[in-house]
Amino acid sequence: MLNQLTISELTAKLTKREVSAREATQACLDQIARVDGKIHAFISYNAADALAQADAADKLIFSGAKNSLLGVPIAIKDVLAVKNQPLNCASKILGNFTSTYDATAIEKLKAAGAIVFGRLNMDEFAMGSSTENSAFGLTRNPWDVTRIPGGSSGGSAAAVAADECIASLGTDTGGSIRQPAALCGCVGLKPTYGRISRYGLVAFASSLDQIGPFTKDVRDSAILLGAMSGVDPRDSTSVPEPVPNYSAALDGNIRGMKIGLPKEYMIGGLHAEVKAAVDAAVKQYEKLGAEIVEISLPHTDYAVATYYIIATAEASANLARFDGIRYGARVEGNDPIELYSKTRGAGFGAEVKRRIILGTYVLSSGYHDAYYLHAQKVRTLIRNDFLKAFEKVDAIVTPTTPTAAFKAGEKSGDPLQMYLSDIFTISCNLAGICGISIPCGFTKNPKLPIGLQLLGKPFGEETLLKIAHAYEQATGWHKEKPVI
Repeated sequence: MLNQLTISELTAKLTKREVSAREATQACLDQIARVDGKIHAFISYNAADALAQADAADKLIFSGAKNSLLGVPIAIKDVLAVKNQPLNCASKILGNFTSTYDATAIEKLKAAGAIVFGRLNMDEFAMGSSTENSAFGLTRNPWDVTRIPGGSSGGSAAAVAADECIASLGTDTGGSIRQPAALCGCVGLKPTYGRISRYGLVAFASSLDQIGPFTKDVRDSAILLGAMSGVDPRDSTSVPEPVPNYSAALDGNIRGMKIGLPKEYMIGGLHAEVKAAVDAAVKQYEKLGAEIVEISLPHTDYAVATYYIIATAEASANLARFDGIRYGARVEGNDPIELYSKTRGAGFGAEVKRRIILGTYVLSSGYHDAYYLHAQKVRTLIRNDFLKAFEKVDAIVTPTTPTAAFKAGEKSGDPLQMYLSDIFTISCNLAGICGISIPCGFTKNPKLPIGLQLLGKPFGEETLLKIAHAYEQATGWHKEKPVI
């Protein structure tokens, strides 16, 4: 089935004209029609537009064009601007807003020939770990529809795991690519902060957000990262680092490389089957010739508290623009203050309100230095822990999540327990480094995916992908498919 192919497999068939882009796109649309009623990965999609893009791609293929993503259907998290497509951030407050321009990452995908279609479900404004905070209803995990797919990019992970698209885009502020990738059994890459332009990404926490791909294997992640990376004059935080040929590094040879194992990540709350799968992955790396080095990241315990001060403070500032004045939904009032209050009260969900209130508090007079400034200092200590560790090792290996996917509704009444779902992923964003989650096994009863997280040096994606690919090729976890 064409919708089950990877990017590299599909592009090989398209180049040889064994299949058409229209056939591949139709296969994805047929799969959405068949399974998305159970999963609800998509908020919306325009089948006619997707097929029109596919027909245009077929003409280019017939003329001999060889763009890296030509004819590949890729679905998009509902937080990235795609011209003439809806942009809601899974929130009521944006009403019927339609984007008037393309995000830089989307421009680059289109330039590479991708078919960009569909709006994928997410936690509202990317705030959550389970995709239960969406104004459009929750997304289900393809491996067990009674369970969550992770968040906030749950729709992006579920769509790839269910073969509803060839690949997808998500965003990662505290683990929102890696955590759902782990829980849905696909590959999720969070690039270094500044590697991919954030222009056209609706901001949650501007110093933490990063766009990245969900794919069926590591090679596809390398292809998408290469297509989207690079400096952008419209994003002052994008960095003018050279973009290597990531795919060329995937040779399977990691002999002599050093992989760090942080003692702080093997904690009491780690589920026994997750720990066993990670331990087995570490042994596999030793078989492949890598040297495992125990390291320490001493400020790990402060990561969750630090993150939920910085992220909420930045969210409070970024979401101030959603006020019912210029665009989106509006609830009328007798004066501007009442209009703001009623619009934001009706438009934002409970979790978004909670984080705005927290963020406004930590930025308020008398508390800014005690909370926000202090958190920024601790963030520097966390980043320095990683930089010191990377003087000794090429990458760091950890679990991606403490447990496999939990039941829908299980943690929605306890925000603190929900926040702790991201305990292993948050530090990567605070430090601004790169990270990837790859499948490394399954729980037994029920059968649920387990993710292995690899963390790399700033702008060290080439090495990170090389190490991830070597493990993937030595195991078969990424080839397993859910029965939907």
